Amino acid sequence: MRDAMRQRGPDGRGEWISRDGRVGLGHRRLAIIDLHERAAQPMHSADARLHVTFNGEIYNYRALRAELEHKGYTFQTNSDTEVLLHLYRDRGLGMLDALRGMYAFALWDDQSRSLVLARDPLGIKPLYYANEDGCVRFASQVKALLAGGRISRTRSNAAAVGFYLWGSVPEPHTHYAAIHALPAGAALVIDETGALTSHTHFSVAATWAAACAERPAECAPEDVEARVGAALRDSVASHLVADVPVSTFLSAGIDSGALAGLMSEQATHQLHAITLGFAEFSGAAHDETPLAAAVARHYGLAHHVRTVDRSELIQDWPAIVSAMDQPTIDGLNTWFVSKATAELGLKVAVSGLGGDELFGGYPSFRAVPRMMRVAALPGRIPGLGRGLRRLLIPWLERVPRVHPKLAGALEYGHTTAGAYFVKRALFMPWELPELLPVDVVRDGLAQLAPQLTLERLLDPTPRSTWAQVAVLESTQYMRNQLLRDTDWASMAHSLEVRVPLVDHVLLSKLAPSLIHAPGLHGKRWLANSPERALPAAVRNRPKTGFATPIAQWLQAVPELDGWRAVKRLRDPHTPWARRYACGLYRLVS
Repeated sequence: MRDAMRQRGPDGRGEWISRDGRVGLGHRRLAIIDLHERAAQPMHSADARLHVTFNGEIYNYRALRAELEHKGYTFQTNSDTEVLLHLYRDRGLGMLDALRGMYAFALWDDQSRSLVLARDPLGIKPLYYANEDGCVRFASQVKALLAGGRISRTRSNAAAVGFYLWGSVPEPHTHYAAIHALPAGAALVIDETGALTSHTHFSVAATWAAACAERPAECAPEDVEARVGAALRDSVASHLVADVPVSTFLSAGIDSGALAGLMSEQATHQLHAITLGFAEFSGAAHDETPLAAAVARHYGLAHHVRTVDRSELIQDWPAIVSAMDQPTIDGLNTWFVSKATAELGLKVAVSGLGGDELFGGYPSFRAVPRMMRVAALPGRIPGLGRGLRRLLIPWLERVPRVHPKLAGALEYGHTTAGAYFVKRALFMPWELPELLPVDVVRDGLAQLAPQLTLERLLDPTPRSTWAQVAVLESTQYMRNQLLRDTDWASMAHSLEVRVPLVDHVLLSKLAPSLIHAPGLHGKRWLANSPERALPAAVRNRPKTGFATPIAQWLQAVPELDGWRAVKRLRDPHTPWARRYACGLYRLVS
């Protein structure tokens, strides 16, 4: 299991097995903080009571260490890992409230004979577990668990349905029925009898709900902008903590550009920025390299442009599928920009991921309320929306370029969760029998309960629809798609990606300001947060999202275009993501 993850940690390996043989911990190391061998893992307390294996970074470890040293704790390393051992001894599970970072760790307490599995508040780092045949197994990858050879490979119907609905497998499900994702912001305690007890230490919904209930004092716009800028600088400073150089991904967007500006103010070394270009986009509107180059010059960054073409996709495709861990329609851009960063000999990069979820940059923040208004009347009469949908579908299918989701708005669009489901869905539930066996669809939908799942993510429910969309984007799309894809695609190249805009401390600080001034204000504040604001060409550029030429690439890898296997859903104008999903799922499965 450990060595199935060698790419995640090429700098060292270790294992520890308890004297009675009942507990074993393994680790692959990517050395970033305290590069010395003394910081290797699994790490043990001096009295051999506590043992930990840890993936990720604790950004506030120095402050926590100072507190612990003041209490009399003695340290043998300069690592953040050792802080976990002493902090657990000092606070127990209360330690989780003190940590700022991205992490997944397992800590064995020989005194209480219990194992703690914990995951960071926003789910940046993955943690999977299986509880079969009297043994709990856990790892950072699904494939690592399978490599142990003791876990059932029965596929999950809920995962199959979830993939076709959203383009990724929704947590806590995985591609395999026996393997589960530990929820973000949660800990699992396994005692000596095998009993599992769950603890929650952070909730995105509760954070936004509290922000909605708060009545902040009136401030001038410039004061709010200054407060946002200070919080962003604090987050960036935390994410620069490392004993190796920290680089940055740079596109033509506000998120990565603003972070590059903030990093340039604080970095103690020459900052390297890596931009991904595509041969198919050269000279076209989607080509991000010219504007990215302008941002790099603006902030004095060492700029590296890496161009990818169709032939490189063909060459890398077997490795991409092997690294993917679970089926997903995203991640190719992160694969190639991570590959380019690793080619420069760098081990850490910062990404602007999370800016749209935090500052309301997605179209969903406007589309969901609009859909709710349109569907309000059908939603008041039970069954009317579903009846209209069934009535309209045969007619809509005959109209070229009309997306089948249009009818779904009538059935689901009267609630925030339902409208968001329609907006983000790849396929609608009634289309699934064309893609999967009917019994798989029936069982998968029953397990997944997609609308109920989204509604649970909104517990407690923030009073603002804008905040509700922010919760759903963070806990559904960002967590299941963007963060997971960033993890597998970067770690396949032994690269750690840090996300300063996905930080629970930053979220708690900014939510009250953002909720009372939603819309484009947040992006403007982000663009103005560096001492030297982003160039006007970037600030005023219409949002396009980071594009890859996947539509053209589908022709290069014919097996990816799974549309030929679909009986009725063969509209040639169908978005590429639906075509890609059909081919990808068959390949990965």
